[in-house]
Amino acid sequence: MTSVQTFIKKYGWAYLFILPSLITFALFTLFPVIWSLIISFQDYSIVRGGTWVTPFYENYRISFTMLNGIFVTAIRNTVFYTIFTVTANILFGLILASLIQPLGNRMRTFFRAAYYLPAVTSALIIGLTWAYIYNAQWGFATYLTRALGLPPIRFLSDPDIALPAITLSAVLTLPATAVVLYSAAMGSIPREYYEAAELDGANPIQRWWHVTVPLLKSTTLYLVVLYTIASFEVFERIYIMVPSGVGNSTQTIVTQIYANGFKEFEFGVASAQAFVLFAIIAVLAIFQFRVFRSDVEY
Repeated sequence: MTSVQTFIKKYGWAYLFILPSLITFALFTLFPVIWSLIISFQDYSIVRGGTWVTPFYENYRISFTMLNGIFVTAIRNTVFYTIFTVTANILFGLILASLIQPLGNRMRTFFRAAYYLPAVTSALIIGLTWAYIYNAQWGFATYLTRALGLPPIRFLSDPDIALPAITLSAVLTLPATAVVLYSAAMGSIPREYYEAAELDGANPIQRWWHVTVPLLKSTTLYLVVLYTIASFEVFERIYIMVPSGVGNSTQTIVTQIYANGFKEFEFGVASAQAFVLFAIIAVLAIFQFRVFRSDVEY
């Protein structure tokens, strides 16, 4: 009996059971990604198909030069949004998890569930809620500015503050995943470390900084990568809050991909921009892994 026959006899049933998942992955994920990569080098139309562009990188060049470099502006806006939202989500998630950790099991479970509610709430609902809050006539934010004696602020129509206002709405939305994961990770830290630190005279803040935070680096790495990917792919919040945009001030990478692909029907350019987004996220993820690699066991 050959090695191939032995392998099939030993593991054949296992692969047969995962075959439906593999087929689904290939049809709905792998094939579309490969097809999109091919389209990124073509002048593609749904009606007449695709023809290869010359030079082969033409769609990528157009991505950065079309409409006076709006894609570069979109990248800059996305980086701005990502820096603030990822930093805030990690920081707030760590602080909130640290505050609920000393509570009893029932209260800890209650707060975990309460903080996780935003994660199961539709992004559409959250975007609409913040659009109402920022409404220039009767929004809650407008009411607060009037109560403070400030002039009316056009949160979602002023190009200078539209993106910061959207970013603030993301920052003030509780980091559900971070709270739950940090809380679970803190529960797995052996008590002996805290007892040893206490014997050495460390106060609660010092124990948190020198024991808890370093031992959460693996969780922090996961959350940083997760939130970075989500922030670079931001679309629903911006599309709901400013559907017509505020000039180029609220353009992000994904809104540009959407506009080129489904409004201008420039599928080649949209696919090229999608792979630029993929490359940016991949480089950032590799950098983040290198930063944490000495303290993380895989």
